[in-house]
Amino acid sequence: MFKALASPIRRRMLDELKASEKTTGALCEALPELDRTTVLQHLRVLEDAALVTGRKVGRERRLSLSPMPIKRIHDRWIGDYMRAAVELLDELDAE
Repeated sequence: MFKALASPIRRRMLDELKASEKTTGALCEALPELDRTTVLQHLRVLEDAALVTGRKVGRERRLSLSPMPIKRIHDRWIGDYMRAAVELLDELDAE
């Protein structure tokens, strides 16, 4: 998952999907500097990391953000550091 999140392009794709569900074509249109093959390669990495899910609706493929893996990272790594930083700031404020 960290490899998937390391790429600025993939983070942009996640930002696009955070706003709303998109078709593969709409996601390609949101990234005009990339060709469709490149978008699909990045999308595959995001799907392998379980950050994006896709479902077929007729001829279209609808993509959506899967936020649970990111929440797990937050809960496991960021949450503890954030609490420690807030406690430190509280201690400094008390002094």
